Amino acid sequence: MMAERVRVRTMMPPGHVRTPAYLRGKTGTVERALGRFGNPEELAYGRATDTRELYRVRFTMSEIWGKDAERSTDTVDAEIFAHWLDRLED
Repeated sequence: MMAERVRVRTMMPPGHVRTPAYLRGKTGTVERALGRFGNPEELAYGRATDTRELYRVRFTMSEIWGKDAERSTDTVDAEIFAHWLDRLED
């Protein structure tokens, strides 16, 4: 999934969620894979969980804030689990 374009899912599940709301529905580029880790959305409640792939995804300020971005080409990276990401076709 390296350097692939992805969109963060717009899910709004109740409970402990690690994906920032301001990134949901936004498009970014996978900067790198970070490995497999237990799903913190389940671990927060003491539940057993399988491991899931975690990715560092890079977003431009213009993608996040639109025309209100002060510096549109600046970027922010976020670590997001695979079950929150949809691959985009080129």
